[in-house]
Amino acid sequence: MRRVVITGMGVVSPNGIGKDTFCRAVLAGKSGVSRITRFDASSLPVQIAGQVDDFDELAWVDRHERKHVSRVVPLAIAASHEALQDAGLDPARMSQGDKRRIGVMLGTGGGAQDFSEEQFRLWYTGHPKEISVFSIPSGTMGTLSSEISMRFGFRGLSHVVTTGCTSSTDALGYAMRNIQAGVLPAFLAGGADAPIAFGIMKGFSLMRILTARWNQQPERASRPFSADRDGFVLGEGAWMFVLEDYEHARGRGAHIYAELAGYGSTCEAYHRVRLEECGEEPARAMGLAIEEAGLGPADVQYVNLHGTSTVLNDRIETRALKLVFDGRASRTATSALKSQIGHPQGACGAAGVAATLTAMHYGQIPPTINLDHFDPECDLDYVPDAGRKLAIEHALCNCIAFGSKNSALLLRRI
Repeated sequence: MRRVVITGMGVVSPNGIGKDTFCRAVLAGKSGVSRITRFDASSLPVQIAGQVDDFDELAWVDRHERKHVSRVVPLAIAASHEALQDAGLDPARMSQGDKRRIGVMLGTGGGAQDFSEEQFRLWYTGHPKEISVFSIPSGTMGTLSSEISMRFGFRGLSHVVTTGCTSSTDALGYAMRNIQAGVLPAFLAGGADAPIAFGIMKGFSLMRILTARWNQQPERASRPFSADRDGFVLGEGAWMFVLEDYEHARGRGAHIYAELAGYGSTCEAYHRVRLEECGEEPARAMGLAIEEAGLGPADVQYVNLHGTSTVLNDRIETRALKLVFDGRASRTATSALKSQIGHPQGACGAAGVAATLTAMHYGQIPPTINLDHFDPECDLDYVPDAGRKLAIEHALCNCIAFGSKNSALLLRRI
């Protein structure tokens, strides 16, 4: 089996546009959660989100084309462009044969839901002539990866993975599997989501899983593992990576961030949204990733947690880590990126990988912010408030999704 490495990273995040800005923000514990400004949210019980401010969509999709695609498209293209540049790959200089050897694997949860919502709004408010002629294909999940492939001319397989909140974790896992098997030597892979729209916010509010207590202090709203947590903050963004066969990357002298050494995924087959209290299947997914890398729990120095800030999820994820790490769980450093950026749905796994690569590169654990009150059921080392210096050889990135899904990735320093 071929080894798989990460050679490029691109980021468009609520707390920083561009990988360098994101890295600084993550290590400093900077919140990207703010009041919603994209539309009038005054009638909603939740008026805050992890939105990407000051992002110029028209720098990536021209004005005419923008009305025919969802916001997730310019987000994903911007992050992909940076990842390719970071990896030292210039599509304009590639031959057609080279472009046939690069695939695209995009993970997204809601995908183009915001676009479809706008098309329905135009129809039901009596503006049918303003509806996009591409309302059907652009409202379909599967075309999102094609937008990236078309932008850069990549002709390898172009697939969308949509498995809820584990989407981008699974996209990276599937890209890894294709490289391991020798299908293609390189992939542009990661996650992008843009669910901050009125109808989507309304739907999540009806489920009572968003926090509605912090409209006046949005930066304090996302509170994973704190005893007073009461729901997550919706977020958006794109985190993309260049994955390569190790020998392929070495052959062209590429900088290597880390090896993607293990991937595990399970399903509890339990409930549409609830987790089973025992935590066994999230634990098994993490264990599979560790085992594939040829490691044991004692070899892992850091875990980037799913940490949504819901009462149930945080409690059971804590329980799952105790099953995986046994007596070492309380001595293993962990942290929750969502405390800083909110929950970007299907893109959250890729966001966690970006934060973990940052931690590995700088030798510093990003903090879990807003962890103000101790919860006896959430009693691990979440690195609260401020980052911590730590040399990391192996790190685990965990994700949990609606529909009883669990996925994890193991990263190894090279």
